[in-house]
Amino acid sequence: MASNQNSSSNAFISTGIAGLDNILGGGLTKERLYLLEGDPGAGKTTMALQFLIEGAKNGEPVLYITLAENDIELRAVAASHGFSMDGVTVREVIPEESILDPDEQYTILHPSEVEMGETNKLILDAIERIKPTRVVLDSLSELQLLSGSALRYRRHVLALKQYFSRRSCTALLLDDKTAIGGDQQVRSIAHGVISLQHTESEYGAERRLIRIVKYRGVAFRRGPHDYSIITGGIVVFPRIVAAESRELTKRSQVQSGLAAFDALLGGGIEEGSSTLISGPPGTGKSSLAAQFVKAATEQGHRAAMFLFEESFNTLLNRTDGIGMDLRTPYDSGLLAVSQIDPAEMSPGEFTHAVCKAADDGARVVVIDSLNGYLNAMPEVRHLTTHLHEVLTYLGQRGVATFLIGVQQGIVGAMTTGIDVSYMADNVLIVRYFEASGSIEKAISVFKKRGSEHETTLRRFCITGNGVVVGRVLENFQGILTGVPTLMPGSQEGGP
Repeated sequence: MASNQNSSSNAFISTGIAGLDNILGGGLTKERLYLLEGDPGAGKTTMALQFLIEGAKNGEPVLYITLAENDIELRAVAASHGFSMDGVTVREVIPEESILDPDEQYTILHPSEVEMGETNKLILDAIERIKPTRVVLDSLSELQLLSGSALRYRRHVLALKQYFSRRSCTALLLDDKTAIGGDQQVRSIAHGVISLQHTESEYGAERRLIRIVKYRGVAFRRGPHDYSIITGGIVVFPRIVAAESRELTKRSQVQSGLAAFDALLGGGIEEGSSTLISGPPGTGKSSLAAQFVKAATEQGHRAAMFLFEESFNTLLNRTDGIGMDLRTPYDSGLLAVSQIDPAEMSPGEFTHAVCKAADDGARVVVIDSLNGYLNAMPEVRHLTTHLHEVLTYLGQRGVATFLIGVQQGIVGAMTTGIDVSYMADNVLIVRYFEASGSIEKAISVFKKRGSEHETTLRRFCITGNGVVVGRVLENFQGILTGVPTLMPGSQEGGP
């Protein structure tokens, strides 16, 4: 029996996908009609199954009406993700095999006039029998083709909307956008429109984006959001908006455990700050960041490292070689290390992983390197926006973030693929220079927002006993050019 439609716009139901509920502002408003659109292969069927399975878990009667795929195909999709179809009723509304027989072809009436009526009857009979609170209709392309005209199609969808609402049913209509004509008809009728897009990549996996095109009466999270289809279903990664959780707190310093290095830094690195360690390849930038990880984990704090170029195995072997033990904190769970494959991970997924590390209690986070992060971005102009949101989010949670920036060149003028020094709170520069017939390294602090710091250059090297920050290089000038000169009156061999 029909009932009055729910009048509240705050009665939400979950879609079964936490990230999607987040960008929807809480979920889907009950007893409304929604459009889920996307090209074939975008994941509409998987998302629809998750929507129905979530309802079945709560003891709701749910119904999947398919006008294209059969029951066996749908259950195969569910099985591939490990979904249980218990409580989910599937009703096939598919032309029978007899349509292939020439003797069964319609000669007087147009096929759509007969088939449209039969299709409607099967749909309504299934709804009246199951009385679902959630229903999926897959897909609208079939109805559009059967309707024959835009006017008839629009009126048919309007009638379905009224029918579903009077039966306290939340309806999700799928559109694979394969029918002739535009899709604005249903967009204007639906209470909300969810659009799935996937763009081809020149190399690696395609990028998948979800966008809420329309949602009446709800302040949803606008813009594109990355999503992935994995074994287990669709995972949505909401775009980070750091301004939503700003807070004012007093921060202490995170120390490296090296007296000379901490003195150069004015006592250490402030919690909640971001530090760019920049220099040419092989200068020890990653080892410097690992030193802070080691010091944090030795004090019982959590840390996380995200590696783009270097493998985890190489990292462990390299740190073992310089007497820096990262295996112990990794085995104990204090250190989390993620090997990032830029060709397979979207920017949104990476952002989600970094922010989750902070939410899990990491006090130090290392992103090694910015160059790898740059390669993971489809468009360079969006990198700084993504990075700004990530750094702000981490800073609000008191995380000391270290970014490794690799400069092109060895000595003299050097460049980077992207300049984020203005965004970082602290900037450390490591440089090669020539002295007494050998290659030496120098480290200096070019920028530090949290406290005063030394403006000197100190000798820096990596030994079998770890990172060594030496005394001030006061006998030379021009070290940053790579070919310094001895100061007048100084003795050669000052470094």
